[in-house]
Amino acid sequence: MHKRVISLIESRKGFTVNGRQRLCHPLPSVKIGHMWVQIMFKSSGGRRPKKKTYYRVNDLDRVMELQKKPSLILRLKSIIQSQKNQYLLLRDLEKEVGFVQKWNFMGIIEKYPSIFRVTGGNRTPPMVMLTEKADKIALEEDEARVQMEPILVKNLRKLLMLSVDCMLPLETIQLIENELGLPSDFEQSLIPKYPHFFSVKDVNGRSSLQLENWDSLLAVTAREERLVREGVLSSKGQARVLKDGNLFGPFAFQMHYPAGFRPNTNYLKEVQKWQKMDFPSPYLNAKRFELADPKAQKRVVAVLHELLSLTMEKRLTSAQIDAFHSELHLPARLLLCLIKHHGIFYITNKGVRSTVILKEAYDGSNLICKCPLLLFRDKFIALTGRRDIDSCTSTTS
Repeated sequence: MHKRVISLIESRKGFTVNGRQRLCHPLPSVKIGHMWVQIMFKSSGGRRPKKKTYYRVNDLDRVMELQKKPSLILRLKSIIQSQKNQYLLLRDLEKEVGFVQKWNFMGIIEKYPSIFRVTGGNRTPPMVMLTEKADKIALEEDEARVQMEPILVKNLRKLLMLSVDCMLPLETIQLIENELGLPSDFEQSLIPKYPHFFSVKDVNGRSSLQLENWDSLLAVTAREERLVREGVLSSKGQARVLKDGNLFGPFAFQMHYPAGFRPNTNYLKEVQKWQKMDFPSPYLNAKRFELADPKAQKRVVAVLHELLSLTMEKRLTSAQIDAFHSELHLPARLLLCLIKHHGIFYITNKGVRSTVILKEAYDGSNLICKCPLLLFRDKFIALTGRRDIDSCTSTTS
């Protein structure tokens, strides 16, 4: 088991991240993984600081590795489909993706002749287009988008219900539109179709999306829906502790600790105490709670859990989560909150950006349940001959 060691030296006022102990005094904020963490030091009397180990989960790191080539393939597919004649002149590829990325796409074109066909030569400039088989499967995307629409509307309403004042700047939503599965022109193609749910208003010079009607039936988290399916919320028995330290109760979260993590008895007792503690719903207005309250702190975990649950692949980059900082009333030390609850969330630095993954959504490197759009993408990527595509046929409702 590979380990990434993160030194988190606790004091009454702060933590040290990858640093040595010194006399307690504030230092400037440091940006780690796109999140700002206030660094503090304290004296240890010459003793070596005790390090807390953050264990890597190779399967979840692999999730980010597995998406690299598919993302290039799907992007090139979209570029070709956006062209008037359904083909792209190779000389125009640089205009679409830039000089550096052009060579990555050229490699993709050469490696996957089952998807991309290059024609031309002599007096005709070379061009790339989809093969007949790829084009046939690509036509199924429209049906997947139709199936996605009610899911998108529901999740967008829930996202607004999570936020303070049931309102979010459009530019903030645009930051995660791909992760939600929204079309790039959702402001024109989706929002106007549902005036009874959404309206766009100018707030302090920013276009914001506002929820028109609150729906109590939607104010149920993914965690609560799972508990209902498992019969936990309808059970009158006391919360029971499982052998792995999890708790089977109405206020508990699923914990997935890495194989190398060996918590001691005191640690498990604290976790079980935390799991039993009740907390306010993430759908209640965050202005009503003080973050110093332990119940409000647990509510923050529930908010992050629900935010990730609303995305297609149950993950967001650290920067994307941080963009919702004020709208969701997230704590200042958000990174430390995520690290503390490493049984629920996993932070990987694989890929271009630091990414937060909801652990319970994955079985190894495979997403357990997929929405129609992800199932379509898997079918298209299967043309490459990849054997690591998850065969799960479940869909998000």
